[in-house]
Amino acid sequence: MSQFSKKGVSAVLLAAGESRRMGGINKLTLPINGIPLLRRSAETLARSDLVELVVVVGHEQEVACELLQGIPARIVHNEDFRDGQMTSVFHGLAALQKPCAGVMICLSDQALLDVEDIRTIVNGFATCPTSIMVPVYKGQRGNPIVLDYAHRETILADRKNLGCKRLIEKNPELVTVLEMPNDHVLVDLDTPEAYANVMQLLCGDSAAPEYVNVTG
Repeated sequence: MSQFSKKGVSAVLLAAGESRRMGGINKLTLPINGIPLLRRSAETLARSDLVELVVVVGHEQEVACELLQGIPARIVHNEDFRDGQMTSVFHGLAALQKPCAGVMICLSDQALLDVEDIRTIVNGFATCPTSIMVPVYKGQRGNPIVLDYAHRETILADRKNLGCKRLIEKNPELVTVLEMPNDHVLVDLDTPEAYANVMQLLCGDSAAPEYVNVTG
């Protein structure tokens, strides 16, 4: 595949989960520097020169839609959200409408990702020699991953048996890793402790560790 044909990435933002490990709080409403987490994640993607942005909502969809008001994104509802994250990936991929070379599968709770991080990933995919790219920091794999658009049809054709993780595990030869300049791709918010740690980092507390494992 030529370098030119690898240009143009759309994003699917997964925002349908129940935040079960957050102690009864919908984590997507938590403020990150004064902006609700879901809105911050969507705004970051909307400013990142992507072809298209699809946001998949499910749990408390009315709340999610309120948080997304004014953001240029296609919002789709996953009524099967309780059946796992892959159902949201399926709905997001199915909702894509514009031609693109790759699809970035994004988690809505990666509070440290910024526009520069997303652009680094998009630029990395433009020269990626394989059809799947995974960002890493010091050897540890993170998110968001990027898939060639061609994988969309494979996943949609076998929604029950083939997820992104299984696709990667079954086809390691298709995966290229992209070394990132920071640990933002490793950080997501699953627990109250994770949120507290990230807020400590964002507030510039010198006592905060350089890297906080907040994946639970």
